[in-house]
Amino acid sequence: MRKKIMHNTLLVITILLIPIIILLSSKFKNSLDLPNYYNQLFEEAVVTEIIDEEVSADPVVEGMLNGRQELKVKLLTGTYKDKTFETVNIINQSHNVLAKENLHIIVGVREAEDGPKVWVYNHKREHFLYILGLIFFILLITFGGKQGLNSIVALLFTATVFIFIMIPLYFKGFDPVMLSIISVIITSIVSFLLIGGFEYKILIAILGTLSGIIVAGIISYIFGRLTNLSGINLDKGEQLVYIAIDYDIHIKGLMFSSILIASMGAVMDVAMSISSSMYELYTMNKEIEFKDLFAAGMNIGKDIMGTMTNTLILAFMGGSLSLMLLLWGYNMSFRQLINMPFISLEIIQGLAGSIGIVLTVPFTALMACIFYKRKSASEI
Repeated sequence: MRKKIMHNTLLVITILLIPIIILLSSKFKNSLDLPNYYNQLFEEAVVTEIIDEEVSADPVVEGMLNGRQELKVKLLTGTYKDKTFETVNIINQSHNVLAKENLHIIVGVREAEDGPKVWVYNHKREHFLYILGLIFFILLITFGGKQGLNSIVALLFTATVFIFIMIPLYFKGFDPVMLSIISVIITSIVSFLLIGGFEYKILIAILGTLSGIIVAGIISYIFGRLTNLSGINLDKGEQLVYIAIDYDIHIKGLMFSSILIASMGAVMDVAMSISSSMYELYTMNKEIEFKDLFAAGMNIGKDIMGTMTNTLILAFMGGSLSLMLLLWGYNMSFRQLINMPFISLEIIQGLAGSIGIVLTVPFTALMACIFYKRKSASEI
């Protein structure tokens, strides 16, 4: 009963904290003297008329069109709401927005001496993303019940901490290494307690997760230094350097942070699986010897670590598939390819995270044996 009250209290506090953090983060952002990189507004609009168009099939990408359109668009939001503007829409491989009448789009509005200039920015995609997110939440609650609700709150809290606390503090000049470690610790603890409750197996899973994640981060940091890689070599890292000129961002620590965050989910899964499995083994046979319980945990871990390391490495590969195809198409030699910063970074990220997963197994198994064998049956 006491554990249930503690869990419900944590659930309520977390639900209340999420909007409070978002609100405070918004006020914090507004208090900063942020440079206006986009000296224009982005508003929703609807295409009211296609005045003229000249389009043809793209010779490379099947189903894609190239060309130009002359449009009339009516703005639905912002200062110029309900006003209609004419604009030219250039269609190519990098900007492939084929306008049709009554299509809702996002337009850019730039102030000029002779009045506002409107241009087609992109498709309006947000409502489909909201629908997909709603489907996910509905399915999670339908099939997961209260546990599904706990998972949703844990997910939202994790995203809130990373997006609305960690990232703004990066721009404020905080050390990315310490900030990411603190963020990972807080989100891991809250997520585990929300999903699993105040149980010893959850404590063990937390300790195992933190051990594995920190090991992955340390390895990435060491080999990043040895290979002369840093946050500049991350995807969009070079563009981030230009923004860092206007802020106090520590670029070097971002690679460490990215690996901590990327490996967090997989490591949490492994730690929870080991801890929960060993908990069930111990409750079925409380007389089991320390070494036998540890051996059982290691055997379970061997079956898990193979698939989870594949999951992590494939996730990194999937995110960079288009670039790997491009590099392969250039017919580079192996020596040239393996020494490219991007390839080296992907290998370090994948292997450091996988090492963290592998070491999570013995860490978690050892701590489970220590806790379960030292506690009486009533305490477990």
